[in-house]
Amino acid sequence: MHHLKQIQTLPVDREILWEFISVPQNLNKITPPEMAFEIIGEPPEKTFAGLLLEYRVKVPLLGWSSWLTEIKYVEEGFSFMDEQRVGPYKLWLHTHKLEDTDEGTRMTDDIRYLVPFGPIGSLANALYVGRTLRQVFHYRRVKMEEIFGKAQ
Repeated sequence: MHHLKQIQTLPVDREILWEFISVPQNLNKITPPEMAFEIIGEPPEKTFAGLLLEYRVKVPLLGWSSWLTEIKYVEEGFSFMDEQRVGPYKLWLHTHKLEDTDEGTRMTDDIRYLVPFGPIGSLANALYVGRTLRQVFHYRRVKMEEIFGKAQ
C-alpha cells in the first residue's frame, strides 16, 4: 500500500472551503491542464454519499484513462472519501478533510493506493507514479493558494 498525504492551511472559513471542494466541477480548476481532466455526464452540484463520478484523464506515456469513483461517505462541511471503482489503480482511497484553525482551515488530502501488476507496479510507482502524484497534488496546493490565498 502506498500513501500520499498533503496538508495545507488556507486563510478562509471551513464553510467556504467546503463549498468549493464539495462541488465536483471544481476538480477542473485544480487539476493540471496537461491531464485534460473531463467529467463524463452532468455531475450534481454537490457531493453526496453514494455518488458515482465518471471522468477521464490523460496520463503521460499511457494516453487516456477512464475513471469511475464512488463517494463513500460525507461528513457535511468536514470530510468525504472517494474510492476508485474503475481506473488505473488496483486500489485508490482519497480522504478529504477540513479542520478549523486559528489561521483559517487546515485541508488534508490523504491518499492510499495500490498500483497493479505486483512487483512491476511497485517499480513503476517508485520510478514514475509516486512522483507524478506528488506533482499533481503540488499543483493543487498552488492552485488552492491562488484561489483562497496563503495562510501566514
